[in-house]
Amino acid sequence: MTLHVAVLMGGWSSEREVSLTSGKGVADALESRGYRVTRVDMGRDVALRLAEAKPEVVFNALHGTPGEDGSVQGMLDLMGVPYTHSGLATSVIAIDKVLTKQALVPHGIRMPGGMIVGSESLYAADPLPRPYVLKPVNEGSSVGVAIVTEGGNYGQPIGRETEGPWKHFAELLAEPFIKGRELTVAVLGDRALAVTELKPKSGFYDYDSKYTDGLTVHVCPAQIPAEIAQSAMAMAVKAHHVLGCKGTSRSDFRWDDEQGEAGLYLLEVNTQPGMTPLSLVPEQAKHIGMSYADLVERIVQEALSDHAAAREKAA
Repeated sequence: MTLHVAVLMGGWSSEREVSLTSGKGVADALESRGYRVTRVDMGRDVALRLAEAKPEVVFNALHGTPGEDGSVQGMLDLMGVPYTHSGLATSVIAIDKVLTKQALVPHGIRMPGGMIVGSESLYAADPLPRPYVLKPVNEGSSVGVAIVTEGGNYGQPIGRETEGPWKHFAELLAEPFIKGRELTVAVLGDRALAVTELKPKSGFYDYDSKYTDGLTVHVCPAQIPAEIAQSAMAMAVKAHHVLGCKGTSRSDFRWDDEQGEAGLYLLEVNTQPGMTPLSLVPEQAKHIGMSYADLVERIVQEALSDHAAAREKAA
């Protein structure tokens, strides 16, 4: 019997276009393996469309809210439909950078200190010594991130009319800037796949650098000391388990190579990593000998087995 998979993509977040690209790749891969696929560009009628389609499992290829923050997960839980990636509680925590710190730091995972600041306060004074980073509390893909430096063009203090995340979000997370190198680790099930170093040509791994071909060099595996690679992979697996992630996750790091292992900081955990041709999880899977279609199929099968185990436990 052919398994029927609905691939949920698009939506209305700032990451819509990336999600559509991820979803197309996933749907094409599943069809190549003989699955029956229904492609769903999420609108406000998504529950009705899924009820009419009657899939046996949903592949969640959404990025950002509401596909990554627990909203869609809660809807699918109520509908009783198995779905890929993390569940409701994990999604609520991981999308929120403050909640993520509160969950992970007590377990010995090193993360930058931080504080929530009102955007209005930035026009009077800096919340931290420069350089520091400002980012929205619950956006992904480096959306709205600003690095405030001594010689930057934001002003001292930040100018009220200067473009930046303070003009779009009432509150922001301020963190010390961790100098050094950008690393990322994908986790699939219980296994860290590899460490990739990201070398953006702009100097900052922002939204455009992530999703525009040629703007970032991916070095996989990262050319770093073995103990740093092992530490990053161990931290990524631990974060995956502490948060309760399912399927695949991706942990992003900064490494100050002048400090050795003490300079390795986890920045955030992405519970809905991209599945585009430029995305890091498929790239790391390929590095260990897993094709894109193998990866997609593995994620679907894990979703089905997790759902069956949860039903058996509840019975």
